[in-house]
Amino acid sequence: MKSLLDTSSTQAAENAFQLRCGRHLLDLSFPRVMGVLNVTPDSFSDGGQHVALDDALRHAERMLAEGAAIIDVGGESTRPGALPVSPQEELDRVAPVVEALVRELDALVSVDTSCPAVMREAGELGAGMINDVRALEREGALLAAAGSGLPVCLMHRQGEPQNMQQAPSYQQPVEEVVADYLARRVAACEAAGLRRNRLLIDPGFGFGKSVEHNLRLLKYMQSLQTLALPLLVGMSRKSMIGKVLGRPVEERLPGGLALTAMAVERGANILRVHDVAATVDAVNMTWAVLQEGGEPPLH
Repeated sequence: MKSLLDTSSTQAAENAFQLRCGRHLLDLSFPRVMGVLNVTPDSFSDGGQHVALDDALRHAERMLAEGAAIIDVGGESTRPGALPVSPQEELDRVAPVVEALVRELDALVSVDTSCPAVMREAGELGAGMINDVRALEREGALLAAAGSGLPVCLMHRQGEPQNMQQAPSYQQPVEEVVADYLARRVAACEAAGLRRNRLLIDPGFGFGKSVEHNLRLLKYMQSLQTLALPLLVGMSRKSMIGKVLGRPVEERLPGGLALTAMAVERGANILRVHDVAATVDAVNMTWAVLQEGGEPPLH
């Protein structure tokens, strides 16, 4: 495994992707922040807080004002131990929020879903991206995503939310995530008609991984650059921070900001977070060091 010191510290700048997200063009020549908007009763850190439509809208408006480029709307919790919901229940939660965010805030909306019906409906309502923790493995998901015309983020996981943290096991975590899974899912997408310029990848921190797996994956995250695709990472408030630092969910922001800086240095293009304003500051400061000055990209 190559050391980070043997690679460029400005990989995000060198991989200057442009993503067409519906009517929005997302410039990834510098890292962007994706704000989490869970409209679920049981998400691990903010379940039930934004179920009402007006609450969801106001929270999204605040995150956009703080510098979020994307609002990621989720209607089914994927925390460890979470149970699946029906497609109709997920649609009932997500569709009104997506429609309102597009109509009232002109937001670039990502939909955090594995459900083909939700992908199709969200696209028709104006969503600009699909974010799938199951990497389009559900029956019908590849076809729905291909037909949407939207970019899709493919995430690695081991197992399902109900059991993924019971006994995660890898021989070579980094190689298995990158070459054995994500590369194969990218190939499956291309075979189904999803062109590479519509794909992003996510190593799936916390999804079927121990603390040691997560830390190794972050340490060598630059290995994902071999796939030459935009890289999305989500580590905000996750249990890896709690287990290393001994902090409850509400006290994990400082640890999360440290992880954000390391992820940006290792080439992350999109940071999926709950705490937008603080993350924007961390991204700007890290980017200023990597670029040796200049105007901050996010404000």
